[in-house]
Amino acid sequence: MDFEPSKEQKELREAVVRFARRELADDVAGRDARGEFSRILWQRCASFGVQGFPIPEDYGGSGLDPLSLAIALEALGYACADNGLLFSLGAQMWSCQMPILTFGREDQKRRFLPGLCDGSLIGVQAMTEPASGSDAFGLTTRAERTTGGYVLNGTKTFITNAPVADVFVVFARTGGEGFWGVSAFLVERNTPGLSVSREIHKMGLRTSPMGEVVCEDCEVPEDTLLGPLGGGLTVFNSSMEWERGYILACAIGTMQRQLERCIRYAKERRQFGQPIGKFQAVSHRLVDMQVRLETSRLLLYKLGWLRAAGQNTSAASATAKLHVSEAFLASSLDAVQVHGGYGYTEEYELERDVRDAVGGRLYSGTSDIQKNIIAGRLGL
Repeated sequence: MDFEPSKEQKELREAVVRFARRELADDVAGRDARGEFSRILWQRCASFGVQGFPIPEDYGGSGLDPLSLAIALEALGYACADNGLLFSLGAQMWSCQMPILTFGREDQKRRFLPGLCDGSLIGVQAMTEPASGSDAFGLTTRAERTTGGYVLNGTKTFITNAPVADVFVVFARTGGEGFWGVSAFLVERNTPGLSVSREIHKMGLRTSPMGEVVCEDCEVPEDTLLGPLGGGLTVFNSSMEWERGYILACAIGTMQRQLERCIRYAKERRQFGQPIGKFQAVSHRLVDMQVRLETSRLLLYKLGWLRAAGQNTSAASATAKLHVSEAFLASSLDAVQVHGGYGYTEEYELERDVRDAVGGRLYSGTSDIQKNIIAGRLGL
């Protein structure tokens, strides 16, 4: 097994790091405090090609292979401290772009993917409802058949990018209560009857906007159906497999940056006549951070290799999501602990990583749900 990145992958990583350091460092702490999403930074990412990383060139992207994609996203997280921006980018790529690429008709791909790649459109998936989160079968939004289309009624909540989105992948019940009773629809923001009712303020990831999406007698034509009628949960599961595997790829880069910063601090900060890194309480904490980083990276790269080889990745995606989310939070807390009282202050900006990391154990399926998926693959 060859663990050495190719020359092209090394150059890709270096290019992403240079771009993010140069273009994505604007007032991160200030925007986080204000809960401000930056369209300027979003457009800079699009101009560089970030939103197009997983999309073929025919539709405006660069078509990175799955392993190169992992390397590029890790590099983005290493050089960009705006976890909210990175989360919003991932949410669009995995929950909106990939369903369109995988299940969309050719006219749907041509209509939406180039704009989603070039930044002129922002996309979102609307699945979660006030009474159904992990229980996808419990959704109550309905799509009633009419002449030439459907009428959608229902409320979605905790929808990332909703306040700024232009296109929504909306899941609604079109039949019975089983797996084949749900369908997916591509609904544009200006569709009468669709509204974003309120913005939701969060503990972390504050530069990533979140809101509720309401459909009230929202009429959509039949050609808005994404995938086959009754195939909504197939669309959703496919997108979630991408999302589970890659939504925290950027966090691995953040963990690398945290470790490097903590090592520097442990060498510079002196207590009791020596650098604090000489104390086992500190050095062992740094070792734990290193082990979490290496295991997280290996799981991500293995996932990329499996995808490139065309193998089943359901268990690998869930394993990566589970491990990286838990590792990111643990290492963020350790980074604060290494810096002591300074780490607890906003000035050092380490507390922001802790707030941002907590969400990783919840979104895209909680850690408990990931364990259920892995257990299922074990035959339990």
